[in-house]
Amino acid sequence: MSFIDEVKFYVKAGDGGNGCVSFRREKYVPRGGPNGGDGGNGGSVYLEADERKASLLDFRFASHFKAERGHNGSGQDKHGRKGKDYVIKIPLGSVVKDAETGEMLADLTEPEASFIAAYGGKGGLGNARFATSTNRAPRKATPGKPGEEHWLKIELKLLADVGLIGLPNAGKSTLLSRLSAANPKVAPYPFTTLEPQLGVLHLQFRDSCIIADIPGLIEGAHEGVGLGHRFLKHIERTSILLHVIDCSTDGEQPLSDFRTLEKELEAYNKELLSRRYIIVLNKIDLIDQQRVLELQNHFQSEGLQAISISAMTGKGIPSLKKMLEDILDEAGEPQE
Repeated sequence: MSFIDEVKFYVKAGDGGNGCVSFRREKYVPRGGPNGGDGGNGGSVYLEADERKASLLDFRFASHFKAERGHNGSGQDKHGRKGKDYVIKIPLGSVVKDAETGEMLADLTEPEASFIAAYGGKGGLGNARFATSTNRAPRKATPGKPGEEHWLKIELKLLADVGLIGLPNAGKSTLLSRLSAANPKVAPYPFTTLEPQLGVLHLQFRDSCIIADIPGLIEGAHEGVGLGHRFLKHIERTSILLHVIDCSTDGEQPLSDFRTLEKELEAYNKELLSRRYIIVLNKIDLIDQQRVLELQNHFQSEGLQAISISAMTGKGIPSLKKMLEDILDEAGEPQE
């Protein structure tokens, strides 16, 4: 099943029903008296956030959504029934935009939050509405108004407490599998993660939290290089970022990798640099303890604090979980 985080679709609200021209058949009443009813309003199209939805996959099979038109009015002052609304369920974190102008119309981050994507047309007036003292038998009624129609676009931004970021093959997928019950693809080559992966981290003294593994970033990702540029937006809603660094590389490469990640985050959204983060030096099973201490001291000399782990063997994972729990307690709810 593919992860779909951007879709374009068409919505059409129902047209209003037409008003009716009708007359009663009563003695001494000119033309029987007008009794044409109004047309019903057309149904509207709603977008509603549903926490059970994880992606926009449903839009692959349907991209046109129409509400019911209002029913026409009829005689005996009977008004037409309102058209049924059409409700489209979409995931939490969906940003709704006008497909043509790019204007943001709604940002649905709360369960059951809704947005009227297209208003139904107003029903027409029956001839009973036009009766006056000088025109007691009007033969006039109005048609229903057309419902609104738009091409819209949804951009999904995942809602997660913790976001895993790193260069390709840094070990993010393996770490996600250690921190949660998720089972992402793991392989010894870059770009094994082609779409965001979610997992649930169970903590000892607080509610579980959501972890998102964002596909590997490379230098120039904010400009469209590699795969990560498509998914940088998913980092925006996380409370904590885990910078996963491959520490098995030589020399100052681990610090250089961290600077590359920082540079890409800053180029995409400077606010992300102020987000709480943990530098995770991964793959310590591939180097000796002396090299681990050197790297920690090297990061510390740059004013950075790092934790050393091996996602493969599980070493250091309990300490990382405890650190995450402490920071989540301080940070409170996920940022929106």
